[in-house]
Amino acid sequence: MKAVFPGTVSASGQPATLGVMGGGQLGRMFVHAAQRLGYFTAVLDPDPHSPAGRVSHHHIQTAYDNSAGLTQLAALCAAITTEFENVPAQALQALATSRPVAPGAAAVAIAQNRIEEKAHFTASAGVAGVTCAPYAVIETPAQLSAVPENLLPGILKTARMGYDGKGQVRVKTAAELAAAWADLKQVPCVLEKLLPLKAECSVIVARGWDGRTVGFAPQYNVHVDGILAVTLAYEGNMPPALAQRAQAATKLIANHIGYVGVLCVEFFVIDDGSTDGALVVNEMAPRPHNSGHYTLDACDVSQFDLQVHAMAGLPLPQPRQHSPAIMLNLLGDVWLDAQGQSRTPDWQAVLALPGTHLHLYGKLEARAGRKMGHLNITGADIASVQVVARQAAAILGLPGLENL
Repeated sequence: MKAVFPGTVSASGQPATLGVMGGGQLGRMFVHAAQRLGYFTAVLDPDPHSPAGRVSHHHIQTAYDNSAGLTQLAALCAAITTEFENVPAQALQALATSRPVAPGAAAVAIAQNRIEEKAHFTASAGVAGVTCAPYAVIETPAQLSAVPENLLPGILKTARMGYDGKGQVRVKTAAELAAAWADLKQVPCVLEKLLPLKAECSVIVARGWDGRTVGFAPQYNVHVDGILAVTLAYEGNMPPALAQRAQAATKLIANHIGYVGVLCVEFFVIDDGSTDGALVVNEMAPRPHNSGHYTLDACDVSQFDLQVHAMAGLPLPQPRQHSPAIMLNLLGDVWLDAQGQSRTPDWQAVLALPGTHLHLYGKLEARAGRKMGHLNITGADIASVQVVARQAAAILGLPGLENL
């Protein structure tokens, strides 16, 4: 691919413009990163109040599969990316006939379907050195009946559209499995064996059109009710050997499918009797990830900067983390009191704490469980960051730090 340099203007007067499918908070932070470099931006999203659409030069307000909207996006943009995996892969495929699209439709299609994703992880296990949890595909009553007993207890997950704990049911017996599949309307699912979990982590890498791959050190993640609550990003957050293995595996998974763009792979650390535990790959996200938001304030290059560089064909610098960091996810619950009534969080107290960086996403309505923003805490050393993070969490009533 020929690089798209920022600040250039075509012979027809069109400034160098980068496009993104999806207008949520990840799109918003991508737009900010692209604009800081000097690019114009275009967002395709049906929501007139989309966070990314509100800050972009162009907002194409159509459905993701609207042919006129896709034609308009392609006409405006020199390269196109996506901010979430549920953009129709066919739309990305259509855009790719005339413009560079990163990540490509094939990679996004894998992440859209847990059945395909598990098959990919299994196929790449010999190269990456890690595999996923034992699982079974359930698409028919016959497959349900054939589920091996040793997969129970397990977690039944819908093949599509499940995220942040949605579309997931824990089951202990064959009877519970059958009932759960019926409750999920017998849509295609995977049943994953429940493993003894020690911790969860993620790794973010960026791979260019030329195959060069760079990335960040692994993030240690804490989830509450299936939603990311806390990310710890500093040296020693994981055993070094385990961290190196996760980083290497993520790069190999990206190489296995010729990925281009920013990729996040989530891992489970399971208790296998060893001191450090063993890695099991959970899922991948073909985009920047919630667990990488700390890079905005703790690194010289953020995950969104790398997203811009990768899609535009610019050089990929190896990021350097200059400060230890903790990221606290801010859900809509922070704006609601015990009775569910709206309130204003105590930003005065939070922002008086040293090393706090508040990022709100421009969403107009706070709802329980809705991602409204995040708070990054950075500092000169790990201990001071931990102290401030606990203080901020106490002020805002945030969970996830209790056992850290």
